[in-house]
Amino acid sequence: MTTWRPRAHIRVVAIGLHWRDGRLLAAEVRDDAGRIKGVRPLGGEIEFGESWRAALVREFNEELGIEVILKGQPLMLENIFVHEGATGHEVMFISEVEFPDAAFSDQERIDFREDSGDPIVARWFDLADLDVDGAPSLFPTGLKDLLLGAAKGGTA
Repeated sequence: MTTWRPRAHIRVVAIGLHWRDGRLLAAEVRDDAGRIKGVRPLGGEIEFGESWRAALVREFNEELGIEVILKGQPLMLENIFVHEGATGHEVMFISEVEFPDAAFSDQERIDFREDSGDPIVARWFDLADLDVDGAPSLFPTGLKDLLLGAAKGGTA
């Protein structure tokens, strides 16, 4: 397992929200000891000269080998966080994504590899089961409230 630390600069990332039966697809986030500390929707860093839309489509293609369709306008979130003692800072474009018909429909989990070669597990989670005692956190912090606010017609 690669030891990951946020770099000391602002990253611009795009993450995709894929829902199945009201549950959100998210990948496990582990601490240095390999314990699951939370989950995060799939996506990644936007490359220089690349739009957030192109980056999100590219990330899902690289990670899962599928072409996604982006739905609606993005939510925006600034994410300042600490991981294993190192501070990270991201500006995030967050968009709902639609999978091709039947993609992963018979799977409860998706196994893939990160750019570093590390194995990643993604599963579908009910928002009500995240950010509660004894359960994984939903990263980035504040995403759950943002999603619940958007679902109620609030502004992001």
